Order: sequence, then C-alpha cells, then structure tokens
Amino acid sequence: MTLDNIGTEEGCNSMDKPTQPDTGEKIHRAVSDDGTEIAGRVHGEGPPLVLVPGAMSDGETVWEPLLPFLTDRFTCYAMSTRNRGLSGQSTDHSPERLVQDVTAFAESIGEPVGLMGWSGGGLFSLAAAQKTDAISAVAAYEPAAFEVITEDVSERMTDTIERVGEVAAEGRLSDAARIWVEFVANDDELAWAEELGLFEVLAPNVPVQLREFEQIFESEWTSPTDPSELAEITVPVLLLHGTQSVPVPWMTDSVRHVAEHVADSTVREIDDTGHTGPGHKPEAVADQVIRFFAATPDPPRS
Repeated sequence: MTLDNIGTEEGCNSMDKPTQPDTGEKIHRAVSDDGTEIAGRVHGEGPPLVLVPGAMSDGETVWEPLLPFLTDRFTCYAMSTRNRGLSGQSTDHSPERLVQDVTAFAESIGEPVGLMGWSGGGLFSLAAAQKTDAISAVAAYEPAAFEVITEDVSERMTDTIERVGEVAAEGRLSDAARIWVEFVANDDELAWAEELGLFEVLAPNVPVQLREFEQIFESEWTSPTDPSELAEITVPVLLLHGTQSVPVPWMTDSVRHVAEHVADSTVREIDDTGHTGPGHKPEAVADQVIRFFAATPDPPRS
C-alpha cells in the first residue's frame, strides 16, 4: 500500500494543512525534541491532567463528551500529537517522536501531571511514564498491546488498514474513518458514532494515521507494552476497558497484559460499552478517573 496519493476530501495533502488559529481560549504550547510545536487547549481548574488522544483523533474534538465531567476537578490539557489539532506539522510520524510529543508536553507544564490516554494515546502515555518523572500517575483506556494480539485479529487489522488506505486514496476520508471504527466498535457504538457524526470528525486525520501506521509497523522501536518496558513504570496506573469491547479478545487481553507487568496497577471495567467508552459512556469513565486520581498521593508541587 502506498500513501503518496492520500490527501483530504478537498484534494489537499495533509502536510500542507495550516495550524488551526487560536480562538481566544487558553492554549498550552510545548516543543518536542525535534522542534515540532505540540499544543492543546486548556479546560477547567484543579490539578493538571493531560489528555492524550488515540488513533485518528485529536485534542480538539475527541474529548468533548468527557470534558464536562472532569473540568470541575482538573485542569485538563487536551493536547494533540504532531500533525493534528493545534500542533505543528512534521514529516516524521515515527512512534518514537509521538512518545516524545507526549513527554515534552507533560514536562512543559512545570509540575507533576496525571495522564489520561485513550487507545494509542494510552500506549504513548505508558511510554512517557517510562521516560520522565514529570508524570505522577497514568489512566489508560484500552491501550493496545501487540504482544497479545491473536493471529486472526492481526490479519483483520492488516486487512482493515489496507482498506482504509484504498478508500482514502479515492478521497473518501469519512468512509475510510468509518472502516477503521467498524474494526474497534460494537454495533451500539457504531450507531452512537453515526448519530454523533464521528466519521466526519475523524476524516481529516486519516492520512496522518495511515502514515503513523506505516512507520509503526516498519519501525524497530521497542513497544511500550514489552514486559521489560512496563517494569520501568513506577507510578500508579489505572487500566480501563469496556465489557463489550471488540475485537475480541484483544482489548481485554491487552489490559490484563499491562496490569500483569506494571508494579502498581488497577483494572476497572466500564459496563455497556467498548473501545469508544470515553466518548460513548463518558460519565462512567470520568467517575473511575476521578476516583483513581483522588486516591493517588499528591506529588510535591514546584
């Protein structure tokens, strides 16, 4: 699969997309190791909580259902990794750079922060916690661990990514986003996504995600969910998963795998939802996140 011809539904290459303008709200900006600006809007008041989005999403949109349940308890920093949302553009889509984006953003806040990562954002949050003492605790919703993916799910994922690329190359980015969501969402979640207009929201990030997939699968990087890497995490970790998550059994196996190898881990289920839980069942997810961080000892403040 080649990604050279994938652009936007208007025919523009995503690398030419300008950084979105400020709207007068507070924006926090950091600089990743290679000089790329990493930014996100700031919502609420309280201890700092960095929100790290997952595949095809960004900090500008994906947290809208969840934020109202968090902003009276936390100052929420809804960051985007490079080439998404308010963050700067880069031709380097490597997983190492994405981890650096999260790490640099967390460190730039100037005091210990909590991280809340969803899907791939959960994976990068776990990786950042292995690299910096700026993170006081991590809540990860269904971080994907490739160490436990079954052969049939792996084949379905590969086929899905190829189909996403083919449809995106035709300029049908909303349809391409739908194909990906169908891989990770159950029927109730798909109906919710359709009603919300989620596929159109995710469409602009499809070309970026395809390039990230390409570099992740070609990279020699050590996965953050390798047992030896997880053993480096010394802060408390909350692992959340839905009771109806697909693809079965990858998501629940991933959570169990991470929990087994992190020294201080807690696992909680979210009823009646799956991989889209933070958007589909935001109040239930927020309740677990609030309980977790409330029980985590406050780190020293600078």
